[in-house]
Amino acid sequence: MHRHLTMLREALSMSADQAPTVEAWGRKLAAVLGGGGRLLVCGNGGSAAEAQHLTAELVGRFRGERRPYAAIALHADTSSVTAISNDFGADVVYARQVCAHGRQGDVLLCLSTSGSSGNVLAAARAARECGLITWAMTGRTPNPLAEISDEVVAVPATDTATVQEVHLAMIHLLCYAIEEAGA
Repeated sequence: MHRHLTMLREALSMSADQAPTVEAWGRKLAAVLGGGGRLLVCGNGGSAAEAQHLTAELVGRFRGERRPYAAIALHADTSSVTAISNDFGADVVYARQVCAHGRQGDVLLCLSTSGSSGNVLAAARAARECGLITWAMTGRTPNPLAEISDEVVAVPATDTATVQEVHLAMIHLLCYAIEEAGA
Protein backbone atom coordinates (compact mmCIF):
# COMPACT_ATOMS: atom_id res chain seq x y z
CA MET A 1 0.00 0.00 0.00
CA HIS A 2 1.24 3.52 -0.78
CA ARG A 3 2.74 5.39 2.20
CA HIS A 4 0.10 8.14 1.99
CA LEU A 5 -2.76 5.65 2.17
CA THR A 6 -1.12 3.97 5.15
CA MET A 7 -0.85 7.34 6.95
CA LEU A 8 -4.49 8.08 6.15
CA ARG A 9 -5.68 4.70 7.41
CA GLU A 10 -3.75 5.17 10.65
CA ALA A 11 -5.05 8.72 11.14
CA LEU A 12 -8.65 7.62 10.53
CA SER A 13 -8.22 4.79 13.00
CA MET A 14 -6.74 7.12 15.64
CA SER A 15 -9.54 9.67 15.04
CA ALA A 16 -12.46 7.23 15.23
CA ASP A 17 -12.96 7.94 18.94
CA GLN A 18 -13.91 11.52 18.01
CA ALA A 19 -16.93 10.44 15.94
CA PRO A 20 -19.31 10.78 18.93
CA THR A 21 -18.24 14.44 19.29
CA VAL A 22 -18.98 15.12 15.62
CA GLU A 23 -22.33 13.34 15.89
CA ALA A 24 -23.20 15.46 18.94
CA TRP A 25 -22.21 18.56 16.95
CA GLY A 26 -24.59 17.42 14.22
CA ARG A 27 -27.50 17.11 16.64
CA LYS A 28 -26.73 20.51 18.17
CA LEU A 29 -26.29 22.13 14.76
CA ALA A 30 -29.57 20.61 13.54
CA ALA A 31 -31.30 22.35 16.43
CA VAL A 32 -29.53 25.66 15.75
CA LEU A 33 -30.30 25.55 12.02
CA GLY A 34 -33.85 24.31 12.60
CA GLY A 35 -34.41 27.26 14.91
CA GLY A 36 -33.30 29.82 12.32
CA GLY A 37 -29.65 30.04 13.39
CA ARG A 38 -26.59 30.00 11.18
CA LEU A 39 -23.39 28.09 10.70
CA LEU A 40 -20.33 30.18 9.83
CA VAL A 41 -17.22 28.31 8.67
CA CYS A 42 -13.66 29.52 8.13
CA GLY A 43 -10.28 28.18 7.11
CA ASN A 44 -7.36 28.89 4.79
CA GLY A 45 -6.22 27.06 1.67
CA GLY A 46 -7.43 23.46 1.67
CA SER A 47 -9.36 24.13 4.87
CA ALA A 48 -11.21 26.95 3.09
CA ALA A 49 -12.12 24.52 0.33
CA GLU A 50 -13.49 22.11 2.93
CA ALA A 51 -15.41 24.95 4.60
CA GLN A 52 -17.07 25.74 1.29
CA HIS A 53 -17.76 22.06 0.66
CA LEU A 54 -19.59 21.85 3.99
CA THR A 55 -21.69 24.93 3.38
CA ALA A 56 -22.59 23.69 -0.11
CA GLU A 57 -23.84 20.42 1.39
CA LEU A 58 -26.02 22.34 3.86
CA VAL A 59 -27.38 25.06 1.59
CA GLY A 60 -27.87 22.51 -1.19
CA ARG A 61 -28.32 18.93 -0.08
CA PHE A 62 -26.19 16.16 1.26
CA ARG A 63 -28.34 13.06 0.81
CA GLY A 64 -32.04 13.75 1.01
CA GLU A 65 -34.49 16.46 0.12
CA ARG A 66 -34.94 19.05 2.85
CA ARG A 67 -35.12 22.78 3.27
CA PRO A 68 -31.83 24.68 2.82
CA TYR A 69 -29.85 25.55 5.93
CA ALA A 70 -28.17 28.91 6.63
CA ALA A 71 -24.45 28.17 6.24
CA ILE A 72 -21.78 30.66 5.15
CA ALA A 73 -18.15 29.99 4.17
CA LEU A 74 -16.51 33.23 5.25
CA HIS A 75 -13.81 33.22 2.55
CA ALA A 76 -16.29 32.88 -0.31
CA ASP A 77 -17.34 36.55 -0.50
CA THR A 78 -14.26 37.77 -2.37
CA SER A 79 -15.29 41.43 -2.33
CA SER A 80 -15.59 41.42 1.47
CA VAL A 81 -12.40 39.40 1.89
CA THR A 82 -10.34 41.74 -0.27
CA ALA A 83 -11.87 44.94 1.13
CA ILE A 84 -11.42 43.85 4.76
CA SER A 85 -7.88 42.62 4.08
CA ASN A 86 -6.99 45.90 2.38
CA ASP A 87 -8.62 48.19 4.94
CA PHE A 88 -8.00 46.30 8.20
CA GLY A 89 -5.50 43.51 7.49
CA ALA A 90 -5.76 39.81 6.74
CA ASP A 91 -5.76 38.83 10.41
CA VAL A 92 -9.29 40.21 10.91
CA VAL A 93 -10.84 39.13 7.59
CA TYR A 94 -12.94 36.44 9.27
CA ALA A 95 -13.44 38.17 12.62
CA ARG A 96 -15.23 41.15 11.06
CA GLN A 97 -17.54 38.80 9.15
CA VAL A 98 -18.26 36.79 12.31
CA CYS A 99 -19.35 40.02 14.00
CA ALA A 100 -21.42 41.03 10.96
CA HIS A 101 -23.18 37.73 10.26
CA GLY A 102 -23.10 35.85 13.55
CA ARG A 103 -25.76 36.06 16.21
CA GLN A 104 -25.79 34.74 19.74
CA GLY A 105 -26.33 30.97 19.63
CA ASP A 106 -25.04 30.57 16.06
CA VAL A 107 -22.10 28.24 15.45
CA LEU A 108 -18.64 29.04 14.08
CA LEU A 109 -16.67 26.05 12.83
CA CYS A 110 -12.96 26.78 12.41
CA LEU A 111 -10.85 24.49 10.24
CA SER A 112 -7.08 24.67 10.66
CA THR A 113 -4.53 21.92 10.24
CA SER A 114 -1.99 23.81 12.37
CA GLY A 115 -4.42 25.38 14.80
CA SER A 116 -2.36 28.56 14.68
CA SER A 117 -3.67 30.59 11.73
CA GLY A 118 -3.97 34.20 12.89
CA ASN A 119 -7.18 35.01 11.02
CA VAL A 120 -8.89 31.83 12.23
CA LEU A 121 -7.83 32.52 15.82
CA ALA A 122 -9.22 36.06 15.54
CA ALA A 123 -12.50 34.65 14.22
CA ALA A 124 -12.76 32.28 17.20
CA ARG A 125 -12.13 35.15 19.62
CA ALA A 126 -14.72 37.33 17.87
CA ALA A 127 -17.23 34.48 17.99
CA ARG A 128 -16.80 34.14 21.73
CA GLU A 129 -17.31 37.90 22.19
CA CYS A 130 -20.48 37.80 20.05
CA GLY A 131 -21.98 34.78 21.84
CA LEU A 132 -21.43 32.16 19.15
CA ILE A 133 -20.58 28.55 19.87
CA THR A 134 -17.06 27.85 18.59
CA TRP A 135 -15.96 24.45 17.34
CA ALA A 136 -12.61 23.61 15.78
CA MET A 137 -11.22 20.87 13.60
CA THR A 138 -7.44 20.92 13.84
CA GLY A 139 -4.36 18.80 13.53
CA ARG A 140 -2.45 17.65 16.57
CA THR A 141 -3.01 19.27 19.92
CA PRO A 142 -2.05 21.24 21.85
CA ASN A 143 -2.52 24.23 19.59
CA PRO A 144 -3.85 27.77 20.13
CA LEU A 145 -7.18 27.20 18.32
CA ALA A 146 -8.00 24.13 20.38
CA GLU A 147 -7.31 26.10 23.55
CA ILE A 148 -9.79 28.90 22.74
CA SER A 149 -12.58 26.85 21.14
CA ASP A 150 -15.57 25.47 23.02
CA GLU A 151 -14.95 22.01 21.56
CA VAL A 152 -12.35 20.51 19.26
CA VAL A 153 -11.83 17.51 17.02
CA ALA A 154 -8.08 17.08 16.67
CA VAL A 155 -6.53 14.73 14.13
CA PRO A 156 -3.38 13.12 15.57
CA ALA A 157 -1.34 13.36 12.37
CA THR A 158 1.50 15.60 11.23
CA ASP A 159 0.95 15.46 7.46
CA THR A 160 -1.24 18.35 6.29
CA ALA A 161 -2.92 16.36 3.51
CA THR A 162 -3.77 13.55 5.90
CA VAL A 163 -5.28 15.96 8.44
CA GLN A 164 -7.37 17.58 5.70
CA GLU A 165 -8.63 14.21 4.45
CA VAL A 166 -9.71 13.19 7.94
CA HIS A 167 -11.39 16.59 8.33
CA LEU A 168 -13.37 15.89 5.15
CA ALA A 169 -14.50 12.53 6.54
CA MET A 170 -15.57 14.28 9.75
CA ILE A 171 -17.42 16.94 7.72
CA HIS A 172 -19.37 14.21 5.95
CA LEU A 173 -20.11 12.56 9.30
CA LEU A 174 -21.37 15.95 10.52
CA CYS A 175 -23.68 16.20 7.50
CA TYR A 176 -25.05 12.70 8.15
CA ALA A 177 -25.72 13.59 11.77
CA ILE A 178 -27.48 16.85 10.88
CA GLU A 179 -29.77 15.12 8.42
CA GLU A 180 -30.45 12.22 10.78
CA ALA A 181 -31.45 14.72 13.48
CA GLY A 182 -33.93 16.15 10.99
CA ALA A 183 -33.49 19.88 11.34
